[in-house]
Amino acid sequence: MKMTTAKLRSLALCSTAAAAIITPSQALAQDLESDESAAETTNTIIVTASKREATLQETPIAVSVTSAEQIANSQARDLNDLQTLVPSLRVNQLQSSANTNFIIRGFGNGANNAGIEPSVGVFIDGVYRSRSAAQIGDLPNLQRVEVLRGPQSTLFGKNASAGIISIVTRAPQFEFGGSAELSYGNFNAVVARADITGPISDSLAFSLAGNINKRDGYVEDIIQNVDNNERNRWGVRGQLLFEANPDLSFRMIGDYDKIDENCCSVVNLVDGPTGNAIRALGGQIISNDRFGTTNALNFVSENEIENYGVSLQMDWAIGDIDVTAIGAYRGVRSFGNQDVDFTSADIVGESSGRGAIDTLTMEWRAASNFDGPLNFLVGAFYFNEDIETNGTLTYGADFKGYADLLTGGAYSSLEPTLRALVPGIPAGTFGGEGQGRMTNFLFDNEAISAFGQLDFEPVDGLTFTVGGNYTSDRKSVISNNVATDVFSSIDLVQAGVNAGVPAVVATDPTFNPFLALRGLQFIPPFLNFPNAVEDGRTKDNEFTYTLRVSYDFPDNVSIYATHATGFKASSFNLSTDSRPFPADFIPGSPFQSPPPADSPIRDAGLAVTNLSTGTRFADPEEAKVYEIGVKGQWEGFAFNLALFDQTLDGFQGNVFTGTGFVLGNAERQSVRGFEFDGSVSPIPELTFTAALTYLDAEYDSFVGGTAFNPATLSTQPTDLTGLRPAGIPEWSMTFGGTYNIEFDAGHVLTLHADFLHESNTQIAEGLPAFRREVNQLNSTVSFKLENGLEFAIWGRNLTDEAYTTTVFPGVAQAGTLNGYRNFPRTYGALVRFTF
Repeated sequence: MKMTTAKLRSLALCSTAAAAIITPSQALAQDLESDESAAETTNTIIVTASKREATLQETPIAVSVTSAEQIANSQARDLNDLQTLVPSLRVNQLQSSANTNFIIRGFGNGANNAGIEPSVGVFIDGVYRSRSAAQIGDLPNLQRVEVLRGPQSTLFGKNASAGIISIVTRAPQFEFGGSAELSYGNFNAVVARADITGPISDSLAFSLAGNINKRDGYVEDIIQNVDNNERNRWGVRGQLLFEANPDLSFRMIGDYDKIDENCCSVVNLVDGPTGNAIRALGGQIISNDRFGTTNALNFVSENEIENYGVSLQMDWAIGDIDVTAIGAYRGVRSFGNQDVDFTSADIVGESSGRGAIDTLTMEWRAASNFDGPLNFLVGAFYFNEDIETNGTLTYGADFKGYADLLTGGAYSSLEPTLRALVPGIPAGTFGGEGQGRMTNFLFDNEAISAFGQLDFEPVDGLTFTVGGNYTSDRKSVISNNVATDVFSSIDLVQAGVNAGVPAVVATDPTFNPFLALRGLQFIPPFLNFPNAVEDGRTKDNEFTYTLRVSYDFPDNVSIYATHATGFKASSFNLSTDSRPFPADFIPGSPFQSPPPADSPIRDAGLAVTNLSTGTRFADPEEAKVYEIGVKGQWEGFAFNLALFDQTLDGFQGNVFTGTGFVLGNAERQSVRGFEFDGSVSPIPELTFTAALTYLDAEYDSFVGGTAFNPATLSTQPTDLTGLRPAGIPEWSMTFGGTYNIEFDAGHVLTLHADFLHESNTQIAEGLPAFRREVNQLNSTVSFKLENGLEFAIWGRNLTDEAYTTTVFPGVAQAGTLNGYRNFPRTYGALVRFTF
């Protein structure tokens, strides 16, 4: 059932809205489904991330749309590369193939720590992908990617306090067609894709697609003689579309993809005071090599991820009401093991983790298409997720010798003395190979949302919108963690008292020499929960809303003003840095003067040796935004401008400490700025595009923050109030140009280039000397024959710019600083056939 331009306008006026731009040439390249073909002929783009079909030009939300053609021209291989086309989006690849962090307007978290949902929700064909391991995919039949900026919780519930990435693939077609592509590039990169679609009957169509993505790594391990940071992934995806009648259709999607890679290589930024001890053991460090492409490890890293799922969507037009229902199951299985001391010495023997995520989602919604002044959208969403994580961190064969070198032999020589002074020390040599910790967390999350939106158009072009969402979220966690490190289980204060040190000074290293060894107590006993004091549960109920007014002028210009709120539920710290809140436990020794105050955990007899405080979970994020926008589109020229003031109360900060994470809430973090994008086509064959984002970000209040101490290069509690958050560039901009030369025979030569710039930015809190500036140039030249055969050559990061993406402290190496560098220059050629 095709949509007329008038109907599309009506839909747009009653939908959530978007301020975005796409050029006329891009519009014609969208290759949208049959319901969108009418819009295609009038250079109109359809977006669906707002949960109903609407024209892009008339929808007043800040949204960027990246077409399949743009992605192909830029040779963006996955969501990591999407940031080169959308300047308000930043994507960080972290320590494994399963960890990718999405940031919009400076807000975003969720990678690394399985207990944290991302602040930027990712949806693929309407199905929510709750964790980053389930979000990375080399998707076939890609139609477009929509990036909604700012809080979107009114329609998307608890998963969208910072924004939405919505990926749309092409539905099965009732005409036979397909494509096949093969490309080869440097690092022996091979990408192969193929898909086919067509009818099974007059009412049933199918599509089947597959892809392989392989390449060598770009970092050489000089010890293991292998290349790190390789690519080795493949996937299949099948769809069925059943059109029972013109008003009722069902779309079923099943997919499976697998990743099996050696990832992710670390560079040494600062070779700290422990480096000489590593070398004394015969180990190697590629020292102070910020942009290096070599490393030295004592075993090869493993990253294995299986991601699979099935979904069923029903679309039913009942008169002027469109009803949609989507049910989905997603599963993720992951395993990783990495040499986390990042040297060739066997300091850390094993650092492995297994994860199993099972997610069930169901959504129902109904949207009206009335001709009158009132239209509505109502719906409900159900979410149920079970997660199990298991981790192992053990000492390697060189750890004891390493500890002796750091202490002048005291680590081993004092063992008999400490055993005599502290009866009951477990059997086992201090720092013995295989000692460490084994973690297990069982996590359950259930949530339900009810949402609605009402649009009122009293006069033609003027629309008032009000929407609301009520979300109820319940989480529970059970931990079963075991620590076997003998030395970390010793109370060194008690040892001092038993050796004759007066109790009043036993906590002072000046009088108690045993305290000099406290820095080697890396893995103290863990207090599991739930327990008599901590129930391991959170319950969040929140109402969010949107208020908007928009006006469409008759001369292709529209304006809007929006006030919206957002919400993300509490997040649990599923890492070894999960510790009791200070209110539940007052750390200290009974020998200190005065003794520590009573606390619930101590009073319940739950305190374990060397227990310290931290967080078990972070409280919810609550977002709000004030935004105004103006946009226009004419033949050969279009623009969009949005100005915003956005605040998150309780932003969930997640700081990597080397082996765990410090999870906490910033009392308030804000960003003010503007986003502009536009395009101009001086002639139909030539299009220039530009996008610019300015962000003035600040921690308005973050008393309990975490930052590096620049003197020791270790993380410590820091009041970050009034500072600019690290990692958020003040300016981000992209520029692009595409020139199509069409020959008389129907062949087309396309020349394309795009450039990304991010202004100079501090990378990590507390380290002003470590900064990055991004300048990335990409280009493609393609020649498409009239018969569907296409040849292309391409390059990404052509100037081979190098910069550091992330910084973190060295594991068990005080004063050492490690980090990740960006991807180097890549280039290649491809051949594609479309039929």
